[in-house]
Amino acid sequence: MPAVYSSFFGRLRFGFLHRLLYLWARSESIGNAAFDLHLDRDTPIIYVLPYRSLSDLIVLDRECRKAGLPRPVRAPVGGLEEQESYAFLSKEQAWVGRPDPRGQSPRLLRAISAVEQRQCEEVQLVPVSVFWGQSPDVESSPIKLLFAYNWAVGGRMRKLVAILLHGRKIRVRFGDALSLKDLVAEQLGHERHLRRTGRLLRVYFRQQRGAVVGPDLSHRRTLLKGLLQSPMVRAAIEKEAQEKGIDPAKARKDAARYANEIASDFTYSIIRFMEVVLSWFWNKLYDGIRINHIERVQRIARGNEIIYVPCHRSHIDYLLLSYILFQNSLTPPHIAAGINLNMPVIGGILRRGGAFFMRRTFKGNELYTAVFNEYLHTLFSRGFPVEYFIEGGRSRTGRTLNPKTGMLAITLRSYLRSSRRPIVFVPVYVGYERVLEGRTYLGELRGQEKKKESFFDIFRVLSALKLRFGKVAVNFGEPVSLNGFLEQQQPGWRQRDYGPDYRPEWLSETTKQLARSLANAINAAADANPVNMVALAMLSTSRLALDEPALKRVLNTYKSLLSRVPYSPSMTLPDMAGQAMIEYVEGMQFMGRQSDALGEILFLDEPQAVLMTYYRNNVLHLVALPALIACLFLNNPRMSREQIDKLVSAIYPYLQGELFLQWQDAELPGVITTWIDGLIAEGLLREEAGQIKRPDPSSSEFVLLSLLARSILQMLERFYMAAALLLNNPNGSLTAEELEALCTVMAQRLSILHGLNAPEFFDKTLFRQFIQRLNDMQVIRTDSEGRLQYLPGLEDIAENTAKRVLSAEIRLSIRQVARSSNTAPIAPVEPA
Repeated sequence: MPAVYSSFFGRLRFGFLHRLLYLWARSESIGNAAFDLHLDRDTPIIYVLPYRSLSDLIVLDRECRKAGLPRPVRAPVGGLEEQESYAFLSKEQAWVGRPDPRGQSPRLLRAISAVEQRQCEEVQLVPVSVFWGQSPDVESSPIKLLFAYNWAVGGRMRKLVAILLHGRKIRVRFGDALSLKDLVAEQLGHERHLRRTGRLLRVYFRQQRGAVVGPDLSHRRTLLKGLLQSPMVRAAIEKEAQEKGIDPAKARKDAARYANEIASDFTYSIIRFMEVVLSWFWNKLYDGIRINHIERVQRIARGNEIIYVPCHRSHIDYLLLSYILFQNSLTPPHIAAGINLNMPVIGGILRRGGAFFMRRTFKGNELYTAVFNEYLHTLFSRGFPVEYFIEGGRSRTGRTLNPKTGMLAITLRSYLRSSRRPIVFVPVYVGYERVLEGRTYLGELRGQEKKKESFFDIFRVLSALKLRFGKVAVNFGEPVSLNGFLEQQQPGWRQRDYGPDYRPEWLSETTKQLARSLANAINAAADANPVNMVALAMLSTSRLALDEPALKRVLNTYKSLLSRVPYSPSMTLPDMAGQAMIEYVEGMQFMGRQSDALGEILFLDEPQAVLMTYYRNNVLHLVALPALIACLFLNNPRMSREQIDKLVSAIYPYLQGELFLQWQDAELPGVITTWIDGLIAEGLLREEAGQIKRPDPSSSEFVLLSLLARSILQMLERFYMAAALLLNNPNGSLTAEELEALCTVMAQRLSILHGLNAPEFFDKTLFRQFIQRLNDMQVIRTDSEGRLQYLPGLEDIAENTAKRVLSAEIRLSIRQVARSSNTAPIAPVEPA
């Protein structure tokens, strides 16, 4: 910037802009104010501003005049031959983007040279920062926070907006004067004097900014440069250039573009902006947020690399988790987000709130893969907390989805490269009484295409605020140490060196085991809210209706059973009794009521019933094992503990595969015993002469036992379908895809025949998981042509075990449809 005041027209222009700005602006000195500076007025003074800005210079001049200090737009006294007394550290500022904070000011260079050559005895450098707006800690306006002064200072356009929004609250902070005479006294040479002076000034400015706008949370400016210099990325750039026959500079430019596309840009003012906006949003949307077991995170926050692995039910998940951590003085994590969320406006806010963006697939792009892997490795090695969803996408059924292993594999490979900082996974369960996207999920379950996210979704969210969303619970599960997990899975894993490209043979299987362990840990931290409990009870009835006293008793029994035999120490239950739950859920319009001469009946209509399957599935795993035990007594009046143990153990692996149950085979007998004792204590079973007996079929206790059993009957029916289809087709005649398609069509038909209005009953994903579980259990195997060969153990599961838990009517119906599939193709049936 040329001298602004040395000519007549310069003074005229500066004076006009000064008057124009202060028609609106108001400024004040803070901290080390201009009035308190101890300066030698007979020695040259150079005021140093961090960024080139005419508006900042005008404000500085105003504050100097108010304090009676030498003005920056006048020549310094004392022999320094300069026309004005200010300098900028940065280069020219663009209309958009950021200035370079490491540019050298010609006036500053001349001042250093003058002192070195003794043309001037001394020059005092006074670092000055001008802040437009309140501190983010104090500011409460979300719009002003978007344009508040922060570490990532923008271009002229941003400054213009800042003047309009923050011009009434401008704060100027003067630093202590630096003596150029002292800086050059050691005679280290001109270049070292330049670097030392620039470094000290940058330290002053960093301290000034830290005191006013909060800590610098952004690593982006330095990280992106270092990312491209890493050996892994440099090798990928060279390979890309060779394979595609392009110039290495072009390949490097592509790598830089990928890095810029991926990396987050953590900004303190945006974190505060999101805190202010979300505080308003939560108060509008929810009746409260319940946070459980956060002390687990607080205990391990220091000294560990924390990776948060929440369940993924809604786009609200990551906003809510970051908000809670920030509110509890924990660093918000860097969040892995799909590239589909990098939308105009929204993407920029998410990125500055900590989101880093990833493509849905890396396949065929080794350069992108290398840049992404190195970025994540950098986050881990520098100790930044990270958050990603191992389910990949949001659950549309309310169940925990089969975990994807991609991000976990990257994490494990990074840890093998450098394990100096321990990694601890923190499973997080987020439980909603009404999920924001509920209606959308309902449509997708009925076959509608998934809608692409767009900016206008914000307005749909705002229109949903008229509904009641109840409360939301955030439960922090038991942390999982990666060190401990690896020692358990691969003893001695530390005894060799792992390069960035090395993948040990055991890595794939160990990653799968880690994924399942984390999914189990997420489920172990579940919160059972009133909506979950009512859904669990109502969907187990044959007509989706119960009279009010019966529903009250069911809810009290479920709560008492789960309190007596808690699924895990991390799970939480509602703090209200059955009648209060009924009134609460009815108030949220999840069920209807009608009266007759005998009393009140509560019911679910068709849309309510389908939607409630989502909330039932959130907590189905909590009662899966007692429900399986209850199933055994629908067709059997009495059984020994040994028989129960044998039958439950035979079916358990398939329940575990679908519901991510936490118990391993070795602990299962003890857990079964505990649940039997719990059912006996609740009066749902009784023990006589060494036999476990069911209640009298005409008793209310038997009704309760039957409702509990029916909560997982549909799941057992799906298992039996897949087994029956395999057994009724020639061995080795079906591929996994063909079996999956047949299972889906059969389930659609049975849902119509038996009135099962639950789209998840014929969800392909669930059949796919069951077929994979059969493979894992070595009950079936895939031959060289991709066809499924079943082993003798399948018939035992399908017939001997199934007849103990499924009614004869259902088994007969499934077998009849299975036999028809062997003689003629089944046309797809549209769900009713």
